[in-house]
Amino acid sequence: MAVGDPERVLVFGAGTPVTLGAFLAQARALAATLPDARHVVHLAEDRHRFLLGFCAAALRGQVALLPPSGAPGTVAEILAQHAGGGAYRLEPVDMPLVADAGEAPPACVEAAALAAIGYTSGSTGRPQAHAKSWAAFAAGTAQNLAALQDLWGAAQPQIVATVPPQHMYGMELSVLLPLLGGAAVHAGRPLLPADVARALQQAQAPRLLVTTPVHLRALLQSGVELPPLAGIVSATAPLSQELAAEAEARYRTEVREVFGSTETCVFARRRTAQEASWTLLPGVRLVPQPDGTLVHAPHLPAPVALADLVELEADGRFRLCGRQSDLLEIAGKRASLGDLTRRLLAVPGVEDGVVLQLAPDHAGGVGRIAALVVAPGMSAVDVVDALRGSVDPVFLPRRLRLLDRLPRNETGKLRRDALLALLDGPAQAHSSAMPERGRDAP
Repeated sequence: MAVGDPERVLVFGAGTPVTLGAFLAQARALAATLPDARHVVHLAEDRHRFLLGFCAAALRGQVALLPPSGAPGTVAEILAQHAGGGAYRLEPVDMPLVADAGEAPPACVEAAALAAIGYTSGSTGRPQAHAKSWAAFAAGTAQNLAALQDLWGAAQPQIVATVPPQHMYGMELSVLLPLLGGAAVHAGRPLLPADVARALQQAQAPRLLVTTPVHLRALLQSGVELPPLAGIVSATAPLSQELAAEAEARYRTEVREVFGSTETCVFARRRTAQEASWTLLPGVRLVPQPDGTLVHAPHLPAPVALADLVELEADGRFRLCGRQSDLLEIAGKRASLGDLTRRLLAVPGVEDGVVLQLAPDHAGGVGRIAALVVAPGMSAVDVVDALRGSVDPVFLPRRLRLLDRLPRNETGKLRRDALLALLDGPAQAHSSAMPERGRDAP
């Protein structure tokens, strides 16, 4: 369940660093207090307590349920789905941190035993469950080390993560990499730029920042200074080449993007500032399908089908072409929602934004292009005029709404139903002071 010298640091940033041996003793002490059940929802955002609850429950043979959000309704629905075998929620208040639990022997789990059930974000539909065994987690951690370890070399990396541990990306890089890959992790989950900088100051070199494009953009816009970094890792949403290059120049480090999903975990990487193609991790093989891609990987018990379209290259790498649902064809011309969003975000003054296609008004019709934008001081006309230089007129937004912020979740993702509600909602509820008449582009 955890490897390495018992004296190595596992958690830092909340007073005295916690060694692996002391942590395992804490986990055993907590395990003795947990109720009998098969499943548990871990709700702690504090990474020390999440790690503690996760490992304590595993010692009792309990499977971690990782909800796509901590919303009470979502948690209740997931608990209800697993009520037959016994399921409960573990709150941070239920996990007191024992100041001195002594040392504990290594903790072992069965390789084939289920470790967790992760859920897709539900951004395009109902969240789907995906079970992960300890063997799969161990193999995936080895893959992540292959993808990233050259950033820090032989030294122990100290990780600061802005992503929640319940998300599969957060689980892989801020929970499993410390447990099974020898890293140390900051106890908290800093979000604001100043808090991220403070957490990185508490880390020792080599420092690794695990984050998302949304959080990275916020860091750059804030102007906050960061200590020397071994690297920055980004996932959960496409990272633009411009944003990656700006981050590399500002923080004098490499920004490495990893690609994966709840279904597959991480299976590819790239240095986005310098390359558009992705490099597959060892043993991974992709088979393009008409409506997506089949992923074969050592850490997967069976091939997994993804909706992402790829183009394989002669050197074994691949290019990501978006999803079938993201591809647009209007008046004989083609584009993708992902590329249109990238061009929108490149407009000076635009802080955040997304482009989407609405449902057709009638059978056989073509859905109009719409956009939701955060751009203080700009009008809809300003934004559309700026897009004209890089976007074909048929793909310019026919509806564009300015907002104070987009409804991103903890990992920066957007739900389509939430976007449509904002697009049609009352101006005074969601927009800045500009009259709605001045916002809708023709």
